[in-house]
Amino acid sequence: MSWEGWGALAFWALTTAINFTVAKRWGRMRWAKLFVPTLFGITLLILWEGLVRGLSVSPVILPAPSAIAAKIADNGALLWGDFRQTILKGALGGYIIGCGAAVLTAIAVDRSPFLQRGLLPVGNFVAALPIVGIAPILVMWFGFDWQSKAAVVVVMVFFPVLVNMVAGLEATDSLQRDLMATYSASYRQSLLKLRLPAAMPFLFNGLKIATTLALIGAIVAEFFGSPTAGMGFRISTAVGQLDLPLVWSEIAVAALAGSGFFGLMALIEKAVTFWHPSQRGN
Repeated sequence: MSWEGWGALAFWALTTAINFTVAKRWGRMRWAKLFVPTLFGITLLILWEGLVRGLSVSPVILPAPSAIAAKIADNGALLWGDFRQTILKGALGGYIIGCGAAVLTAIAVDRSPFLQRGLLPVGNFVAALPIVGIAPILVMWFGFDWQSKAAVVVVMVFFPVLVNMVAGLEATDSLQRDLMATYSASYRQSLLKLRLPAAMPFLFNGLKIATTLALIGAIVAEFFGSPTAGMGFRISTAVGQLDLPLVWSEIAVAALAGSGFFGLMALIEKAVTFWHPSQRGN
C-alpha cells in the first residue's frame, strides 16, 4: 500500500480520537453535535480516497470520491434533468398524493369500525408485497413517464403513513375524550382540537419514514421502464457502460436529496409539535 493509504489511515485514527474526545467532553453542546458528524463524514471521504489510491483500486470496482466529484461537476445538466424527472416529479408527486390520501383514509378508518377491521389487515398485506413485483405492473398500467413512478411511490408510502396516523388518532386517553364530551364537542370539534394535534408526532414519524420509501420507489420503478431521463434509468445504463463514477454520482445526488427531504420534514415536525416532550429538549 502506498503512502496515500497509510496517510488516510493515520488521519482516520487522529480524527477518531478527536471525535471521541469532543463527544465525551462537549457532547451536549450544539456546536459539538454539528462538529462530530461533520468531521466523521470528512474522515470517511478521506479514508475512502486514500485507500482507493493506496491500493490502486480500479474505478470500475470503486471510484475515488474525487472522481465522483469531477463527474458531478462535468455532468451538472444531466444530473439536474435526472433529479427533476425522478425526485421532483415521480417521488415528490407520489409522496404528496400517497401521504394525503393516507391521512384522509385514517380519519375515515377512525370514524368507521368496519374500515378499521377490514382495511388495515389488507393494508398490512399490500405493504408486505415486494416493490420489484409491483413496479412492472404499475409501469404497464400508467406508462413509462413519471406517472407510473408516482403510482409506485403512492403504494409504498400510503400504508406506513396510514398505520401511524391511525395509531396517532387513538393516542388520546379516556380523560381527555371525556372532557371533550363534557363540553358537548362534536366529532369534528374533537378531531380538530384534540385528536389531530395528538396524532401529529405519530404522523411525522410516518412522513419521515415515507421520505426514504418515496425515493427508493421512484428509482426502482425506473429500472422497469422510463423515458431517457431519471436516476434509475441513468444508473442502469451507466452500469451497462461500466461508467461507475456516473453511477456513484447519481447515488450521491439521491443520498443528498433524501437527507435534505428527511431534514426538511424534521424541521417541520419541530415547528408543528414544539409542545411535545420529544421536542422540548431540542
